[in-house]
Amino acid sequence: MLLRHTPKEVKERNALTVNPAKTCQPIGAMYAALGIHACLPHSHGSQGCCAYHRSTLTRHYKEPISAATSSFTEGASVFGGQANLLQAINNIFNVYEPEVIAVHTTCLSETIGDDLPQIRKKAINEGKIPEGKYVLGASTPSYAGSHVTGFSTMVKSMVEFSEKTGEKNGRVNIIPGWVEPCDMEEIKRMAELTGVKTIMFPDTSGVLNGPMTGEYKMFPDGGTTVAELKSTGDSIGTLALGEWCSAAAARELDKKCKVPCRVLDIPIGLAATDRFVDALRTIAGVSVADELAFERGQLVDMITDMHQYFFKKKVAVAGDPDQVIAMVEFLISIDMCPVYIVTGTPGKKFEKRIRELTDDLDYEVKIKVKGDLFLLHQWIKNEPVDLLICNSYGKYIAKDEDIPLLRWGFPILDRQGHQYFPTVGYKGGLRLLEKILNLLLDRKDRDAEESNFELVL
Repeated sequence: MLLRHTPKEVKERNALTVNPAKTCQPIGAMYAALGIHACLPHSHGSQGCCAYHRSTLTRHYKEPISAATSSFTEGASVFGGQANLLQAINNIFNVYEPEVIAVHTTCLSETIGDDLPQIRKKAINEGKIPEGKYVLGASTPSYAGSHVTGFSTMVKSMVEFSEKTGEKNGRVNIIPGWVEPCDMEEIKRMAELTGVKTIMFPDTSGVLNGPMTGEYKMFPDGGTTVAELKSTGDSIGTLALGEWCSAAAARELDKKCKVPCRVLDIPIGLAATDRFVDALRTIAGVSVADELAFERGQLVDMITDMHQYFFKKKVAVAGDPDQVIAMVEFLISIDMCPVYIVTGTPGKKFEKRIRELTDDLDYEVKIKVKGDLFLLHQWIKNEPVDLLICNSYGKYIAKDEDIPLLRWGFPILDRQGHQYFPTVGYKGGLRLLEKILNLLLDRKDRDAEESNFELVL
């Protein structure tokens, strides 16, 4: 394996990233756009960029991802892509008939300096956008931020739909952050059990985890409708799950329509889910549903029963900021030891938040913002861990260092099921515990001497 050549000696690298722990902004923007009903994402750049973004999402979600492109050639690359985008908007509405086209930029169009708001205004003036149809725009250059940044920017652009009529609709907006479609379903189920009517945006449930019916639909039934997006301005409040993915949109909606917002961690694990349920309970003015209390009890029971297998096990975690923060808190709560924490997404708040969670621990925690998997591998080589939590790219480190790997985050390219089985909420916490426990016990069985190979652990 190539990674076997990773040296133990750690050297400072400011201008070189090896095996990045992130991907580019347009992928996040494209995923967010798929959470709008009857929306066609559009990549304003070359065909190659769009093909890469589509293929990455397709391989992760195991669903064909539809997206259009401005198909830059040499002329557009020099003189700008306005003509390409205007023609694309006209063609897309005539041929595919979406309700919304969500345009995101790429490195090429950003470097040229294409002005999306100006191009959209020109498209409206020239009658290329039919009545009752919409075009969104998000600036997502790949040379800045990460896929998380692109997701956040596109979700923020959705606030443009919001309208304030002066009559509250009694609903709570939930911005779920970058989680799996099944996680969005679970969040909505928990809100429903609590008695809270919600508008979730974006919402990829039913879009990227839909059933095989034998009938082709250009646009699946799922996704947040335009009517719902407009109604977000009349909601009684907004819960934004994750500072990096969701907070910008929530604050923009507060600024535009005076919808009060609260930023929470993604409800992964016991404490974060408790905070989410409590926020729902407070908004609805009701008691916690008995079913949720029962599910919480099940999670506590499993933590208690299996605590001896989690206790003091060292863990390395790599992934997106919002997800990693919640995961680290969960690991600490079950007395596991997250000793190496890496994210590829920039942001000073990340390290501050992790330090808040880990400052009172009796062991050293190494944190790297804008880090990469090469550095994580070096740390593990110098001091091994018992478990690696990472996306599919972590499998090379896991194989080289003979470490159990929990595939988690984005992208997962070599396994199936993550889009169907949630890891948020109490039910999701049970699934995470099961997966972690099975990895640790499988390793215990594998390494046991015959004299210590026990039937019951």
